[in-house]
Amino acid sequence: MTPDDKAFLAGLFDAAVAAADPVQALRPHLPARPKGRVVVIGAGKGAAQLAAAFEDLWEGPVEGVVVTRYGYAAPCRHIRVVEAAHPVPDAAGLAASAALMQAVSNLTPDDLVVALVCGGGSALLPMPADGLTLQDEQDLNAALLASGAPIGVMNAIRKHVSGIKGGRLALAAHPAKVVTLVVSDVPGDDPAEVASGPTVPSRVTLEETLAMIGNRGIALPPAITAHLARGQGAPRPDDPRLAGHEVRVIASARLSLEAAAARAEAAGIPAVILSDAIEGEARDVGLVHAAIAREVAARGRPFAAPVVILSGGETTVTLRGSGGGRGGRNTEFLLSFAGAIDGQDGIVAMAADTDGIDGSEDNAGAFADGTSAARMRAAGVDPVAALQGNDAWGAFHAAGDIFAPGPTGTNVNDFRAILIRQA
Repeated sequence: MTPDDKAFLAGLFDAAVAAADPVQALRPHLPARPKGRVVVIGAGKGAAQLAAAFEDLWEGPVEGVVVTRYGYAAPCRHIRVVEAAHPVPDAAGLAASAALMQAVSNLTPDDLVVALVCGGGSALLPMPADGLTLQDEQDLNAALLASGAPIGVMNAIRKHVSGIKGGRLALAAHPAKVVTLVVSDVPGDDPAEVASGPTVPSRVTLEETLAMIGNRGIALPPAITAHLARGQGAPRPDDPRLAGHEVRVIASARLSLEAAAARAEAAGIPAVILSDAIEGEARDVGLVHAAIAREVAARGRPFAAPVVILSGGETTVTLRGSGGGRGGRNTEFLLSFAGAIDGQDGIVAMAADTDGIDGSEDNAGAFADGTSAARMRAAGVDPVAALQGNDAWGAFHAAGDIFAPGPTGTNVNDFRAILIRQA
């Protein structure tokens, strides 16, 4: 793997992130000025950057509060920025949820609430429903993260045990109008799924959610199971208090992948986008991508080399190792990919989370080629054992192929780029 290959792939990542730049994403979607107050609320890994961009673009008084992950804050003049834990919620998140609910209380029909919502908001907005505690929400998040369930299933469960998600924050703003501006990090770009939809009601009923839990055999904490059995579901989309609200997706994986493809083609490398909505076990998705890459390299099908294959979405990781794992879904995807192209020439890849942090460590992802597995073994790390133990970070750190750009200020989920230089 040459420095030029790494620079090329990192440049595609940069193009994808730039396409979700908060100022550029917000500019065409600013709402009309109301007669009354403008209150900005928000949650997610890029919420502070969105709030700062909104202040720069908005002409007139503005107030409000947003919550983001520790270390992701950005300075705002009028909007309060608070930080909390991700991916397992903490007491700071509990206080932040209360602050958002307070910010939208006692409003009038002349007031406007602008909700800036992006990925990561589910963990940042803990507010246990009646009869539950913060510990119950923490136990739920830990169980969901270890379950390997798709993000849509996780969010459906979260919405029915929360006091703020699934549209409840929008209900608290009634009778003010709510305009929700979403940076989507979910496959399919359903705004009700981003951050578990604090201002967007769920279309998945409690009965449907219970069926998903049973069909997948998801083990939930007893307190959560008992709450769901009591039948207190999330608000429905036809609730009259939500009438007149607006929801707009202002940035997404699709737009970012298209920007990366344009960057590659400007450099003279054709690009294809497999999908912006790939889900499934990260290690399994890695094997499928590797099979496609090998087919291109060996037989020139289904694409002719040279080519860059791009994909996005949100894979999942089922924890199998006793140590809990180091890394995240993008790094695990790439470790599986690296093992499947072991010894193969002409293939170089990267996988990274567009928010800049992939799971438990400080990297966004990593780089890999046909020599990665051998270099891991030379450094004393068995890549097969590392994959079995969910220690993708340890394997790529040993090989010197970690990609760590730091927090990016946005989040449109997984970014994968595979460069194939020869057929």
